[in-house]
Formats: sequence, C-alpha cells, structure tokens
Amino acid sequence: MLDGWFEDVARPRLRGRSFFVRYADDTVLVFENEEDARRVFEVLPKRFAKYGLNLHPEKTRLVAFERPRKGGDGPRPGTFDYLGFTHYWGRARRGSPAVLRKTARDRFTWSLRAVSHWCRKHRHSQIAEQQRVLGQKLRGHYAYYGITGNYSALSRFHRATQAVWRKWLDRRSHRGMMRWDRFWRFQERYPLPPPRVIHTVYRLAATS
Repeated sequence: MLDGWFEDVARPRLRGRSFFVRYADDTVLVFENEEDARRVFEVLPKRFAKYGLNLHPEKTRLVAFERPRKGGDGPRPGTFDYLGFTHYWGRARRGSPAVLRKTARDRFTWSLRAVSHWCRKHRHSQIAEQQRVLGQKLRGHYAYYGITGNYSALSRFHRATQAVWRKWLDRRSHRGMMRWDRFWRFQERYPLPPPRVIHTVYRLAATS
C-alpha cells in the first residue's frame, strides 16, 4: 500500500533524492526537493483512501527540516516527533550542525504519569520493593530514551521520578513527615539508578 508504491511509482517521478523510514504504521518521508514533498503530500490521502484508510489529521504534516545556514540566516528549521523522540537541528560535540533527538513531551508526560500511578497504588508496599520496581522502570526508560544528546531529558525524568516517589511516601500516613531533607537521607539508603546514556553515536562510530 505504501512501501512498494513509493519505491516503484512515486520515487521514479521525483526530481530530487528521497527516502522513507517506516515502523509499523508510523512513517517519515524525506525529500530533497520541496515540490516533490508537496506532490506526494497531496496524493497520499487518495492512496490511503483506496484501501479504506485515513491519514492521522494531526500527525500528517509537512516540515521544513533543512540544515541551518551559516550565521543563523534564513528560517529556523522545524521539528517532528517520531517513535517517542522529538527530532530537531542542534549542535554536535564539535559545534557543527547535527540532527539531535530528545524525549517527546507527550511520551515524557505519559511515562511519568505511569510512574505516579504505580507509586500511588503501591505506596504501602515495602520500601525495598518500591525501590526495586522503580529502579526497573528507570532502567527501562534509559534503555529506550538513553541516546546521545538526550541526557538532559533523562536527568529531568530521574528528578521527576524522585519527586513523585517522595510525594506518595509522604502520603503513607497523615503525618506528612517525608520532607525533602529527610527524603535525601532516605535516598542514600534506597537510591534510584542515575540517568545513563545507553546508545551513543560516538561509540558506534568508533566501532564501525
């Protein structure tokens, strides 16, 4: 419906280079030529309708994502979300323009809400068990979102998880005794795993 059509029908009619990345039903189409992008954008709804499908009205859009010009001249590149990451133009370690990724805002909120729901439901469980499960959740989060350039978002999620845990520990009783100073001492005994970049492009480049 899409893959074969794009390769065999659409791409031979385009003026510039193009490629696409698809995971399940999420797809990013990339075009060198803006006119090519607009032509495909116009015909996609008809292609989907032929098979009784519809494009997502909010996620389907054109994004000007070209490399920033030297000196900051020209329009600022857009951003787009894909597979839980916001893709944007930033600066690499040596200062050159590079495509970077950070945790998408909606995924960050959803993940933190899930942590809060678990803490509320299990606030009366043994502390060691809470520490174990929250540690698993954080390590799972790092395993997916722990990529080069995303350490800041990992750190924010770690701090937010600490705050959520303290909040529900504070509500284990009506005395409200889990003040921040006590919580930091508590964290020395029951620490949560710190943020960690698991997937680094620099390590991949060194081994390729």
